[in-house]
Amino acid sequence: MSIKIKIPTPLREFTNGESTVVANGENIKDLIINMDKSYSGIYDRLIDSKGDIFGFVNIYVNGEDVKYLEGLGTKLSSNDEITIVPAVAGG
Repeated sequence: MSIKIKIPTPLREFTNGESTVVANGENIKDLIINMDKSYSGIYDRLIDSKGDIFGFVNIYVNGEDVKYLEGLGTKLSSNDEITIVPAVAGG
């Protein structure tokens, strides 16, 4: 099942400038692993050394933050919309 993922500007260097990419996965973790096969390096920008989503990265499935769902285990279907949003800091 192909799922569309909206890519934020800071991560587009890994997606050849694409703002939306397509990947497969039954859950968020599978999706990120498969996305990294086509866009090498993106996994390391989303997942920390413990295998968790970085605290400064939010991933949404149909507008719902996966941190409040099942995290990386959040199940996906082909019509889901995935959005990745890195935290922005500044003053």
